Amino acid sequence: MNDGTAGTVTVEDLDARLERHRVELTGYCYRMLGSSFEAEDAVQDTLVRAWRSYDKFEGRSSLRSWLYRIATNVCLDMLTAGNKRARPMDLTEATPLARAALSPRPDHTWLEPMPDARVLPAVEDPAEAAVAKESVRLAFMAALQQLPPKQRAVLILREVLAWRASEVAELLDTSVASVNSALQRARATLAERADAGADAAVSDPLDEEQQKLLERYVAAFEGYDMKALTALLHEDAVMTMPPFDLWLTGHDDITGFMTTLGSACEGSRLLPVRVNGLPGFAQYKPDPEAGGFAPWAIQILEISDGRLTGFHFYLDTRRWFPLFGLPLHLDGESDEVEQGA
Repeated sequence: MNDGTAGTVTVEDLDARLERHRVELTGYCYRMLGSSFEAEDAVQDTLVRAWRSYDKFEGRSSLRSWLYRIATNVCLDMLTAGNKRARPMDLTEATPLARAALSPRPDHTWLEPMPDARVLPAVEDPAEAAVAKESVRLAFMAALQQLPPKQRAVLILREVLAWRASEVAELLDTSVASVNSALQRARATLAERADAGADAAVSDPLDEEQQKLLERYVAAFEGYDMKALTALLHEDAVMTMPPFDLWLTGHDDITGFMTTLGSACEGSRLLPVRVNGLPGFAQYKPDPEAGGFAPWAIQILEISDGRLTGFHFYLDTRRWFPLFGLPLHLDGESDEVEQGA
């Protein structure tokens, strides 16, 4: 390609054609891998491989199908180690507040958050958009992690992306019967996961009641009003804090934690983010050294029947806040910030 072309396509044109598929490929790889950063690495590898081998692409399938074939192979190679990313409740029993301790696990243990804008391409069909959002929610993503890699690929391609069985069979170099069998087994596994759709009650877009619930949550959290927060929590609400494996259930233990081990969060500021198809916030807590507010967590909220059923705090701010295009400091006068992700 020293003459600046790839076959009959200029390098610039090819780059643009490949780049148009980045968001949907990132969504696919994210569902496969459960990791924000591994998904972006997988997509970059996919696009580099496609660019280098474009001369051999004979157009027997669409460019999109060819890219999905490459991305699938990249993800399957990355999954050979057998690591299954998880949420804290997938690994341990809930911890009573009296025994709460903050014990971190390695980064590769955890299912990671992802900004919507990086994995959800703009689509005109509301039903298609709703399926896409539901398929990156934490409960569904955790259920996907229980599937063997090829079953995972089949389920995502068939159920989320609405590929035909024959298209999936061609992509995976297998038979339609094999694809249908894998899909049946994958569906059976997900059916055993009672919480796979636990947060599916979130409207798209949020309805007026859910918007008001979030407004009340922000007021309660920023005011550190535990009575008001308790009124918003389902009695079986869950709170997690990766990279710590501790998780709490029930409003008494949750609010008890927030006023003891978590008391440094008092006085925090919350900025809205779009994450995993769910409402979320970037949490900044007071910075006693530099003044203003320092980043502390990306929060993901789960809503059902007018209450909060779960809220998940991802605490590795050096990784998450740049991923979401968020500043690493807020001054005391700043009221809002434009999210760059």
